[in-house]
Amino acid sequence: MELGGTTLFKFLKNVSKEMKKVSWPKGKELTNYTIIVITSVVFMAIFFMIVDSIISFGLNFL
Repeated sequence: MELGGTTLFKFLKNVSKEMKKVSWPKGKELTNYTIIVITSVVFMAIFFMIVDSIISFGLNFL
């Protein structure tokens, strides 16, 4: 690996080329994906809150 900026420049140029090949989601798709992710995170948070409460109750009961 070179210490100069040429390797960095080549790397950034290749990154730019690859980013142009990416199929980015359209607005409607992005909105749907965002809603799915937020909903999943909320359900997982609620699930772990319930599990944590059950475990805490069980340990306090002992």
